[in-house]
This record gives sequence, C-alpha cells and structure tokens, in this order.
Amino acid sequence: MPDYVVGLEEVDKDDVGLVGGKNASLGEMISDVEVPVPPGFAVTSKGYDFFIWKAGIKKDIRSILEDADIDNVDELREAGKEVREFIKNSEVPKELREEIREEYERLSEKLGMEEPLVAVRSSATAEDLPTASFAGQQDTYLNISGVEELVEATKKCIASLFTDRAIHYREEKGFNHFKVKLSVGVQKMVDASCSGIMFTIQPDSGYEKILHIDGSWGLGEMVVGGKVNPDRYSYFKPTESLVSRDLGKKEKEMVRENEETKVKEVSEERRERYVLSEEEAEELSEYGVMIEQHYGRPMDIEWARDKDTGQLYILQARPETVHSQKEGNVLKNYRLEEEGELLCTGQAIGRKIGSGEVNVIMDSEEIGRFDEGEILVTDMTDPDWEPVMKKASAIVTEKGGATSHAAIVSRELGIPAVVGTEDASEVLETGQEATVDCSGGEGKILEGKIKFSVEEKDIEEIPETETDVLLNVGVPENSFDLGQYPVQGVGLARQEFIVGSYIGEHPLKMVEQDRGGEYIKELSYAIGKIGAGFYPRPVVVRLSDFKTNEYADLEGGEDYEPKEENPMIGWRGASRYVSEEFKEAFRLECEAIKRVREGMGLENVKIMVPFCRTLEEAKRVKKRLEENGLVQGENGLEIYMMAEVPSNVVLADRFAEEFDGFSVGSNDLTQLMLGVDRDNENLQHIFDERNEAVKRRISELIDKAKENDKEVSICGNAPSMYPEYTEFLVKEGIDAISVTPDVALKTLFRVKEAEESKG
Repeated sequence: MPDYVVGLEEVDKDDVGLVGGKNASLGEMISDVEVPVPPGFAVTSKGYDFFIWKAGIKKDIRSILEDADIDNVDELREAGKEVREFIKNSEVPKELREEIREEYERLSEKLGMEEPLVAVRSSATAEDLPTASFAGQQDTYLNISGVEELVEATKKCIASLFTDRAIHYREEKGFNHFKVKLSVGVQKMVDASCSGIMFTIQPDSGYEKILHIDGSWGLGEMVVGGKVNPDRYSYFKPTESLVSRDLGKKEKEMVRENEETKVKEVSEERRERYVLSEEEAEELSEYGVMIEQHYGRPMDIEWARDKDTGQLYILQARPETVHSQKEGNVLKNYRLEEEGELLCTGQAIGRKIGSGEVNVIMDSEEIGRFDEGEILVTDMTDPDWEPVMKKASAIVTEKGGATSHAAIVSRELGIPAVVGTEDASEVLETGQEATVDCSGGEGKILEGKIKFSVEEKDIEEIPETETDVLLNVGVPENSFDLGQYPVQGVGLARQEFIVGSYIGEHPLKMVEQDRGGEYIKELSYAIGKIGAGFYPRPVVVRLSDFKTNEYADLEGGEDYEPKEENPMIGWRGASRYVSEEFKEAFRLECEAIKRVREGMGLENVKIMVPFCRTLEEAKRVKKRLEENGLVQGENGLEIYMMAEVPSNVVLADRFAEEFDGFSVGSNDLTQLMLGVDRDNENLQHIFDERNEAVKRRISELIDKAKENDKEVSICGNAPSMYPEYTEFLVKEGIDAISVTPDVALKTLFRVKEAEESKG
C-alpha cells in the first residue's frame, strides 16, 4: 500500500518534502533529541496529492487563484472561500481513509486507550524553513476522537492550505501554490493544565544568551493566538538558571469539558499564580537548549504540561526566522524629541517608534477599510490580519504577549507594536493622530504625531577607548537590548528604582506580613535580568538609596518612616543599613543579591554603598553585609562606594582601605559642596555640577584613588548632560564614565576625541 500515512518515529529532518517541516521536526526530536514528544503519525504529502488528484479539483483551484487579485482583500477572501469549499465537499479516497484508520488504531494500542483524543495539525512542505516562517498559516483541530472525526479534521486541514492568509503569504514569498503541499500531523492530545511558546533567543532584542518562555492556563491556542497576556520567563543559558519572571493576567483559558473545547474565565486566585514553578521553567528551558543545540540554530517551540501526569511535552519546534536572518551589526537608537500625553501602555515589541492616524478595527471582516501608514488598533490579531499588518506604521492590541501573533509578525515586518494594553480600543479613536513608542522598554501610546530621531551606528565604526564607558540603568526592562551596546558594563544599577517599579511596597511591611521571600524573589529577578543582559561584563548594583519621603511613598511606608525636614541629608544610605530599625529590610536586599550571584551564577554583579558619611559607617556596613553572606573578595565579590559626601574625598585614602573602588555621585557631591538642596526649585540656579569647587574635588578624588591603586568612575548626571564634562574627566584620568543609554554612543566618540587630544 502507498505510504500515504507514516508514524512520526519513522521520519526525520530530511523528510520535509514528505511530511512537512513541522512533522519532520517532531520525528527528528523523537528519534535524536531526548525531549518528551507526544506520539503520533502523519498523513504525507503523497496522501495530499492523492486526495487532490482523486477529487479532480486541481484545475479548478488553479483557475480561481489565477483570476483573483490577492492584494484586494475582498477578492482574496472570495477566492479562498471558493477553493476551501471545493476541498471540503470532496470525498476522502477510501485508500487514504483506510491508512488513517490503521495508524489511528496502532496509536490507540500504544496509548492503551480506545479512540484516544488527538490533536490534528497542518504541516506544509515549505513550512518552518530557516528563511521563511509559514507558522500559523494553516489550521489546527484539537480534541479529535474516533476515525470519522479524524478523517473530517484531516480534510479541513488540507482545505486550510488555502486560507486567505496562506494564499497571500505564498504569493508574497514567491512560492508556487501547487509546489507547497500539505502533510497532516496527528498526535496524542495533551490535556494541558498550562501551555505556551518558547523561543531559544530573546524575541525582541535577539539576545542569544536568553531563552524566553510565555505560558498561560489551559490549551496553547490562547497564547499562540494572542488571546491572553501570559506569564513570561527568562532563562540564562551560560549559567543554566532562571533570571527573571513576570506575572501575566491570564484572564481566560481554553479547556476540554464534556467532549467540547471551551474558553472559560480564569479565577482571580489562579491569575495571581505563575503557571510554571521555577523548577518547571528551568526543566522546560533545558529541553529548549537541547533542541537548539541539536539543530544548531535559534528555535521557536510550542510546549504543554499534561494535566494528569504533570509531564512537560514539546509539541512543535521550528526555526526562528526574524533575528536569525538579520544581517550586519548596526545599532539603531530611536528617541523621542518631544513629550506627549500618555494615552495607554502595554508590552513593547521591538524598540522602534511609529506614528500615524489611528484605525480601530475589532473585526477582521472590516480590514478592507485599513489604509497604508495607519496605526492598527484591535483586540488581537491572527493570520487573517496579515494582508493589512504590513501596511501599518504600528500595531496596538489589547491582548497577547511577546510570542503572540501580533508580536511575531510585527518583528518580522520590522514595525513597532504594543500588545496587552487591555483598553486601547476604548482610549483611542479612529482618525486621531498618535505615536507608538517602544524605545524605552515599555510600550507607550502617546497623543499626536511626536517628532522622533533615529541614530544609526555600525558597531564596527565605534571606536575602542582606554577609558571605559558604562551605562546607568534604572529599570530592567531594556537590559537585553542595552546589553548589546558596545560598552564595558553597568556603572550604576539603581536598586531603589527596581523596588519602586517592581515591588511598590515597603520592605518592613512585607517582613511584618511574613512576605520577605516574595520581596527577595522579585528583587533578585529584576537584578538578575540586568546581570544577565550584560554578562560577563561587570554590573554595579547600588544598594537601596531611598530617602525617608520616598520610602514613605511606598505602600505601607508611612508606618515605618520618620518625618524629616530635609530627607536629602537625612536617614539614607549607609546609616540605614547599619541601623537596628532597618536591619531586617536590609537583610532582604542582601539575600536578593546573594541569590543573583550564587543561585543564578551571575558573579559579574557587584555592590555599591551609597551615602557613606564616615569610616566607622564603612566598616559597619561591610560587617552587616558579611553577616548576610556577602563577603568582600569571596567568589570575586567587589564592594564599591559612592563618592558623594565631601568626607569621602577628604579621606579618600582611608576609604580606599575599605572599598574596591569609587564612583562619583556628582549630584549629591554638588549638593553638599555648595550647600544646596537639589530638590529646592528656588536654588536651581546655583546647583551646577560644573562648578569649579565640585570639579576640584573630583580631580582630588581621582588623584587619591590612583595613589592607592583603586579605580574611580563617575555615575552622576554631569557627563550625560554636559559633553564638555567628558573631556574634563578624561583629562583628569578617570577610569570609567557611566552615562544614560541615550547618550552612550555619543559618549564613546567624545571619549575617543578627548583621549586623542590629551595625547
């Protein structure tokens, strides 16, 4: 009998022409990669050819497609519908039907089940190629049981080779409609308690050291289709550890109930739970790494966890086709030149900016009214939307995450997108002008067409400098992008920014509520994201430097903070860490840093102590750190100090005995040198880091640091704001200059010029 149907274990990566990319990949993993894959079989491309030939419809299909203008949405829709009807109304030949029945019975015996539930998926012979992604172009049918249902689902899969989006995609990519054939994959249905998508490369930045997972409750169609905002996990391949996770809303799930597939609301309690434990996320990541190593390239993988057994399964694996196809080594830095009113926010996809007129379309039947250059605003997208997505200046969806359809397609098209906004269609109106800003890590939709610039630099042209250029990082969202800048690391990671944006609660409140472990995990994952983004380059994390009024602004903070007339020179920095009142809160941040360095293996993370007034404080802080497991010199741990109090400069030789180096905090140093409260608007005309008294103290510190073989850098605002400050610092012999990301590339060129003029 002809091989119209074969077991998945009988095929491998060389059988794409027979069973399509998806099924060939599954067979390859079953045979050669030790990852769990549900068993199954495939209706081959020969079976497809036999069906089309026996039905006698090939000539009719060709005629319909040749007569249609596929760039006309209405004509495309009509042609696709007509072709699919031809196929659905045709009989499946008895020879093919018999082979399907026999293979289904063999699967039943293997599983020890009568008429087991199966998933029926399409697998095109031109699908999952390294240079073109046909993923999502054809249909999937879940929870199919019995031969009759299976045969009918097979026919529907064959018909889906001619969906509107598949026809359009093949035309656009130059594939012949009849040279692309279809195989149908049939696998044991995993009754998933949770499922999702995994990229073995960070999907937005293309950072190859990060593996990214999206997950939600129930069957995976909710994540794949962008119908939920999923949980997100980042796994760092060099140290084999989970370095960050973010909780998604996961408001709906697709489940199997009473022999039907339904979409249900998720309870509030389950929304607040991660779908994967940390151990499960790491196990799944290890499978992803094994698959990537086997194929020797970044991969796009679907996964699920079995509801009954808890087993994690790999359902699909295909080549990643966006970042792996990029050529050149060019950095593009998008930057808003003006401010605008914030209308709504969501998850940024890519790091670009786009503007145009808003067009709110909630039904794909209405995409014919979308015009070139508009901003597409909708609930979510699926492949039916692709003909108009390529015309958009930006895309905004209310649902979906980093691996949703809208996210994947916008990356492939190279346009900015903001997903998971929840309320975009309510806030935005058709016809209004707006700007979609993804440049800062968070997706923002701003009112009006706002002017923006694009700085483009070839990394090969960026000069090497003797003076290190580092980055100041506030929040972790952009770390995987920023880590690809040609800089030497992070000179200042502001821990208080992380606490404010990631946690939002006073640490002593969380201690009192016995939630210290939650604080430690959230803080460690945020720091871990920065540490992984720049690994193995150093990342200097400043210990929390909230003032009393800022701590009081955190949830529950007023119960733990004193009222101070001038918090700028009050209970902050080192004086907090050594106090009994703050002891337990300080323990939490020490535990978080220890978890990053030891648990995540990110020993490139260093510590910086801010606002240390006296030598006694310096000694006591180091002792307190040691009590909490952070021992200077152990596993390469370095402890730096912020040089921002005049006593730090006067006694720099003595402080050098306690710390591994200095970083000038020019903001506070200026405040204390000039006796100016830098928050006082009436004194802003006096506050100036370029003041001669401040510059002399910086020069003095650099000299004393050199005399004591200690490195000194600067992380204050001055070099980011004033180009001439860079020249001054290089002339004085500073070791490193840490600046905000938006001026990093310019600073590299300024440093090089200053070094050359210095001679």
